Amino acid sequence: MLDLPTGTVTFLFTDIEGSTRLLEEVGERYADVLADHHRLLRASFRSHGGVEVDTAGDAFFVAFGRANDAVAAAAAAQEALTPTGLLVRMGIHTGEPLVGETGYVGMDVHRAARVMSAGHGGQVLVSESTRVLLDDRFELADLGEHRLKERSAPQRLYQVGSTEFPPLKTLHRTNLPVQPTPLVGRTRELEEAGSLMRDNRLITLLGPGGSGKTRLALQLAAEATEEFADGVFWIPLQAVSDPALVSPTIAQAVGAPKEPVEFLAGKSILLLLDNLEQILDAAPIVTDLLSGTTGVKVLATSREPLRVGAEQRYAVEPLPEGDAVTLFVERARAVDAAFEPSPAVAAICRRLDGLPLALELAAARISLLGPEELLERLELALPLLTGGARDAPERQRTLRATIEWSHQLLNGEEQRLFAVLAVFASSFDLGAALDVCDSGLDALQSLVDKSLVRRWGSGRFGMLETIHEYALAQLAPDDAEAFGRRHAQHYLDVALSANLSIESTEEDDPELARTELPNFRAALQWTFEHRELELGLRLAIALEHFWVYSDPFEGARWLEELLSDAETVDPAVRAAALRSLGGTVYIVGEFDRGLELYEQSLALYRALGDESGESHMLHRIAVDALNRGDIARARALADEGLEFSERLGDRKGAALALSTLAGVADAEGERERAIALYEESAQAALEAGFTWWAGGSLLNLAELAEKDGRVEDAARWLGEGMTLMSRLGDRQHLVYGLALGARIVAKHGRTADAGVLWGAVEAEEERGPIGQWESDRAEYADAVLAYGGPEFECGRAQGRTLSLDEAVERMLADG
Repeated sequence: MLDLPTGTVTFLFTDIEGSTRLLEEVGERYADVLADHHRLLRASFRSHGGVEVDTAGDAFFVAFGRANDAVAAAAAAQEALTPTGLLVRMGIHTGEPLVGETGYVGMDVHRAARVMSAGHGGQVLVSESTRVLLDDRFELADLGEHRLKERSAPQRLYQVGSTEFPPLKTLHRTNLPVQPTPLVGRTRELEEAGSLMRDNRLITLLGPGGSGKTRLALQLAAEATEEFADGVFWIPLQAVSDPALVSPTIAQAVGAPKEPVEFLAGKSILLLLDNLEQILDAAPIVTDLLSGTTGVKVLATSREPLRVGAEQRYAVEPLPEGDAVTLFVERARAVDAAFEPSPAVAAICRRLDGLPLALELAAARISLLGPEELLERLELALPLLTGGARDAPERQRTLRATIEWSHQLLNGEEQRLFAVLAVFASSFDLGAALDVCDSGLDALQSLVDKSLVRRWGSGRFGMLETIHEYALAQLAPDDAEAFGRRHAQHYLDVALSANLSIESTEEDDPELARTELPNFRAALQWTFEHRELELGLRLAIALEHFWVYSDPFEGARWLEELLSDAETVDPAVRAAALRSLGGTVYIVGEFDRGLELYEQSLALYRALGDESGESHMLHRIAVDALNRGDIARARALADEGLEFSERLGDRKGAALALSTLAGVADAEGERERAIALYEESAQAALEAGFTWWAGGSLLNLAELAEKDGRVEDAARWLGEGMTLMSRLGDRQHLVYGLALGARIVAKHGRTADAGVLWGAVEAEEERGPIGQWESDRAEYADAVLAYGGPEFECGRAQGRTLSLDEAVERMLADG
């Protein structure tokens, strides 16, 4: 990171005026011209102690510890540029900025950039806070007070030297309100929406309450002031409920004697119509205004579209996490200047969906609650987030009122659907809405248009968490029970369609399970709370393989809770649940308990005469016998299970039995037979769509090949197995695969690569328990750490910075 000045800092911003025109004029020489520009400016800045903070295109951002040095550097730079003919505008401002991970942040940085943007090429502008720190060597011209485009209160500006320039590019002929703080983030939105404004006459900024539509619109309007000779005017409409009052309100804002259309006919003007959602019937007035004029443009904000022909819509999304954290910190420091962020701040921003209004309301609580306490209390966000600024509109003083404003605009059918959609967790697809909620397309589309439901690029729908919380509060108890049951039944069907249980005969679809996991969890919780235990068990069983390779600890928790009081459920369901629970505890190393559950399940399957279930349990008990060294029993059980599977045409069962027999062959020293059986098992698993088992068999093959010194075979099978396990997200097998990879490359002299892979394993261990790995770790550690040394340790440190996915991706890419 740069050695940046701290405390009182003077900022210098520069850019070339008319750089686009310059590019057209000089053509291919532009790169050389820009290089000369950079060289001359950098020499001037360095000679006066400036620290270059950022450079983008033809713009510089430089920091100085002393105001005199900044102004002297600017004057020297302008003198050096004179022979080149380049016209560079410069702005200087002094303040006490915050220093973040990426450099300076805060209002003073924004202010310095705005001072520069007010000037002309060849001109150096200085703010009042800089002027008071200067000595008498500089000739300054007082240019009076000006409103900068950040829409703050008027600022007094000064010019270095006596050269005459055109009037400054500051706000004029406008009623845009003064803002006490600069806009945080929104760089992409300003660029995209600004481009749309240049090409369209009606732009509507759309988004939910509290998403910052008005704030963005005001900044867009301020940025565009130079493009409208007759001004930019803000017309707030939140207090207008009668469409007939819209025209008089516009007329009053722009100073028209009567009808605004006639008054504006020959003018170049931008109208910002703010909060149109409660008077959408006024849309024809906007259309008439545009058709009756040639130089008028309209920038509107609304929670739903105006639906007129000339409209260009632009969705205002919540802030990304980095900008959300910056906003929270700035607002928190406004109430507590000593506030220092902690990791809880990012979690707060995620909990509040990056909604600017919610973040500002939460930050106001910092005077009473630390970030960790605030995060804990945000479990129910809406009651906490009250007490907004007294000068904010009434509907924005609490987050609940902001959402309620939109809710009150819904008709009865829309209000009921809005509440019922709260049964979904995170997101849902159109089919789910139609099946669970009896939703009509028109009602759902209306909720999307009104920004209460969002539609993502993936095609899925959902609500922001704060809006979801409000919707849940509107759900009547009878509807909560009825639609909760329908939700659980729907997601049982979804889980079955993913083919993630041992009974499934089609290819598994783990991505579907990952996408719908929040809804699966919500459905399981509902079945437990409402004692619909058999429905819950069927759902948990349908996800059997997903639990094993994704999170066996979570799977075990759900199955244990649902089985704890499920003595009366269908015996076939209970048998499958015991099997599934046994699998989740066995895979993490609880072998005795897993075996006990397997034997209970086997007894139930035999009592039911279910040969397929019996076959699967024989396999699992055979694996346990093999692990305990009882080779004869393992072989006998595996042979019996294979016989069942072949008679039933069960390729999954055959894959299981063949793998166990491969382990038996290896234990008896028949390495070639073991490899052949593992290959046969992997093939049978792939044919049955049993991806997880195929991946495990391939990793077993890689391990055997590594022990035999068959490097190419080991690498091939390891790569194939890890590719499958990566698709599934099987954390435990991926850790084993990385450790095996480290063992292979270390043995063949690639100690730095071995260090990277082993460091990634250690990093993953620190993220939480893995399962059987903990009991097997020593074997791998002894084999890998024996190759330790400087190169290994260097790679190890690098590996510890990688996520599990990054490490696997690197290993596969490196072959």
